[in-house]
Amino acid sequence: MSVGYRAVLWNRQKRRYDTLLVGGVGLYLVTFIGLGAASHPDITAETLLIRGLGTAALILLTIILSIGPLARLDPRFLPLLYNRRHMGVTMFLLAAAHGVFSIIQFHALGDLNPLVSVLVSNTATTAISSLPFQPLGLIALLILFLMAATSHDFWLSQLTAPVWKALHMGVYVAYGLILLHVALGVLQAETSLVLAGMLVLSAVWVIGLHRVAGAREVKADVPLAVSPEADGFVAVCGVEDIPDNAAHGVCLSGERVAVYRYDGKISAISGICRHQNGPLAEGRIIDGCITCPWHGYQYLPHNGSSPPPFTETVPTFRVRVVDGQVFVHPTPLPPGTEVPPAEIS
Repeated sequence: MSVGYRAVLWNRQKRRYDTLLVGGVGLYLVTFIGLGAASHPDITAETLLIRGLGTAALILLTIILSIGPLARLDPRFLPLLYNRRHMGVTMFLLAAAHGVFSIIQFHALGDLNPLVSVLVSNTATTAISSLPFQPLGLIALLILFLMAATSHDFWLSQLTAPVWKALHMGVYVAYGLILLHVALGVLQAETSLVLAGMLVLSAVWVIGLHRVAGAREVKADVPLAVSPEADGFVAVCGVEDIPDNAAHGVCLSGERVAVYRYDGKISAISGICRHQNGPLAEGRIIDGCITCPWHGYQYLPHNGSSPPPFTETVPTFRVRVVDGQVFVHPTPLPPGTEVPPAEIS
């Protein structure tokens, strides 16, 4: 979004990002296949390609799942978050290529439909060493397909943000299935501690990052332990606690609230962006608009509405300033409700 009403589309940053992404994936595949052929002269080119595509997809998925918590912990990772969907689609294409080549090599020459063969070719359940792993990968690929197919903002607007977000949370289910797929399918046949170590490291890294970032989020959701005034307003902070053209985030009655200071005034809106639930309290005022740090969605501070022609709106809150103290009424007003800013005397 922009106050100039220009679509972002493929800007210079995204072109550079995509060029580095595609170049990095290509370099990884060439290196993987080259080293694999040198260390295992008897292995087929098809097997090397299947393994290269699969490991590249897993590495990218690990990075993708790391970007969110890293951006919560350090804003320097926000550019990666801004472009994360491109990485997600790339990861799906790698996983799909891995799946297609695997099905062709191992299931295309039998009497059964290849997809049916994936599901029924192994029915052993008596030992971990023989448990079927290919159906797990197929289910994970289906989840990733649904996410890639709905990655455009058109689907975000059609499904609504809560539904879209719930659908894309399926990435964690896919990640768990992929870990099991790799553990059962590859590590059963390999004795390399490097592969086992990489798998464990990926899981520990992703889980650890999310726990650390989650602990920070829990602190942000602790309601203020203060008594309201007679008319219901709550003292949230001092004026000097709010940086100019930035916000102070608080939690009131279970609601995240972003209290902004700008042009000698104070306004308060919901702290949750309508796009992907981004943290508006961590944004800034740019060209007169509150700008979400995740994807640049913008809202006018006095009414919580996006500047025309955009139509997104967020709830607003009544606010006042008394003796350098900022008071906010914890009851949110309907999205887009205009509220006069409080003047800083």
